[in-house]
Amino acid sequence: MIKDTRLILALDVTDRQQALKIAQSVKGHVDAIKIGYPLVLATGKDIIGEIAEMVPVIADFKVADIPNTDRLICEQVFRAGADALIVHGFTGYDSLRMCVEVAEVHGADIYVVTEMSHPGALDFMQRVAEDMAQMASNAKVAGVVAPATRPERVQKIRSIIGNEIAIISPGVGAQGGSAADAVKAGADWVIVGRSIYLADDPKKAAMEIAKEIKDAIDQ
Repeated sequence: MIKDTRLILALDVTDRQQALKIAQSVKGHVDAIKIGYPLVLATGKDIIGEIAEMVPVIADFKVADIPNTDRLICEQVFRAGADALIVHGFTGYDSLRMCVEVAEVHGADIYVVTEMSHPGALDFMQRVAEDMAQMASNAKVAGVVAPATRPERVQKIRSIIGNEIAIISPGVGAQGGSAADAVKAGADWVIVGRSIYLADDPKKAAMEIAKEIKDAIDQ
């Protein structure tokens, strides 16, 4: 994924035409669009390829199954046109490594969740987040997911994985995270959803957040 604006749009709408309109409007102002179950279940998996014709797509399906089932899911996602896929790591190294191997065949990327951005992640996920990060590094993933809502955790995950693996960081905007703080803590990209796709002018909203990220980097 090209590091230009360092902004990823989480496009969690459920209407096909709305999704395509927003994707077109933010084209050139985001480095990727993350789509998940809400949009795909509502419109079908062809939406992946339609959006990927405009902007690189990260499929946020948080895949978590045995290696063979993971393989089947990954193959379908990449054949549909996704450039990357987000998976869970708690199923273990063999499942994670299978996802990476399928991605390599398709010239795609795998991002593994270390810790999610919502408060409930503190119940269980944070306890094993550092182990997840180390396993992700060992499995040679392209990147990991770490929460912008807790920049100190982004910093901790960065200290474990080093600089060769990317961090994409959700939770900016509606969840209270700061794009600037996430980038300063070590995130390569920040993920923003509602603050962009619910805005009266998604393009303008994306541009403003991209400027915030650039200003933080330039400081």
